Amino acid sequence: MFTFKPDYEQVKARMEAFWEGEIIDRPLAQFTVPKPVEEWVPEPISGHATPGDRWQDAAFQAELALARCNNTEFMADALPVAWPNLGPEIFSSFYGCPIHFGDYGTSWTDPVLLDWDEADQIRFDPQSPYLAKLDEMTDALIAVGQGKFIVGMTDWHPGGDWLAALRDPQNLAMDLITHPDDVKRMLAMAERDYMAIYDVYYAKLRAAGNPITSWTPLISDGKYYIPSNDFSCMVSNRMYREFFLPGIERECQFLHRSIYHLDGPGALRHLDDILAIPELGAVQWVCGAGNEGFHRWVEVYRRILAAGKGAQVSIDYSELDDVIAALPAKGVYLSISGVPSREAGLDIIKKLEHWAAGKIFPSVQPTASA
Repeated sequence: MFTFKPDYEQVKARMEAFWEGEIIDRPLAQFTVPKPVEEWVPEPISGHATPGDRWQDAAFQAELALARCNNTEFMADALPVAWPNLGPEIFSSFYGCPIHFGDYGTSWTDPVLLDWDEADQIRFDPQSPYLAKLDEMTDALIAVGQGKFIVGMTDWHPGGDWLAALRDPQNLAMDLITHPDDVKRMLAMAERDYMAIYDVYYAKLRAAGNPITSWTPLISDGKYYIPSNDFSCMVSNRMYREFFLPGIERECQFLHRSIYHLDGPGALRHLDDILAIPELGAVQWVCGAGNEGFHRWVEVYRRILAAGKGAQVSIDYSELDDVIAALPAKGVYLSISGVPSREAGLDIIKKLEHWAAGKIFPSVQPTASA
């Protein structure tokens, strides 16, 4: 179905088993290695005057995605995915926040809701130039990638992160105390808008023959996304439950498949609330810069698995044996970096099959303690 992933149907079946809490032959594992140099195609050369020009050149970005997929071997369950990327605050831009584009894969916005007296002026703008650009980029990727790679959704980041961009995070932290009703009203408005625009892009991608995916490259033929709230590291359990958890619950109910993006040690206080969402399928724990090391977070992964959720475990190649020794194979989704060669990748696959069959390391049961 996709020429850059000849075994796509097998991967799709393995992912569906993961979503159902089952395992076919081994746990999910995604990693890539470069193809031999003699098979490479040159990447398009950027002659853009500014970073913003490069970010927003739909034809350039589509050709870049095609070249990078061509030059990569997608091993195990890794998938050739390209998605239109204008940065994590694109949803805020539809309400008037201007985007600034940086040189090194980063973009950011300026807040526009400077006073709550102006809140009635903040509305979704169907004529937003960034929305038009998102359409153009999605269409360009679909045209270039047809039958070759999977086109995914952009990084929506609705909910609390959307409002933090509109208000500035420090202001929003105070608003939870001084303007609680305004906060809830704005979040309710954005939730309706997000689900409506999600449906538009869901229909577009499915009509083009794509499964649904995004920046976390799991897939589903149904509605899939990555609920999140990075702002949650700034709030207590009580405030998270009052202001943000209900929206996360409704988002999980809206979606067919979901993996929650839990970002940083400050957000760990909310893990039990997140795990209690019946419709949530999995959790993506991101420890944050300076907190790396699988061994430091074993109990977090065990809590997630004990709750019956899947766990994305992001590790370096050198940590694989530690994971196998510490966790059960069922429910684990491995994202492995630093795989040195194709031969090493084939060895990983064999080792994962033996792990699932119970042929290496003792079986370890997840525990709810942490």
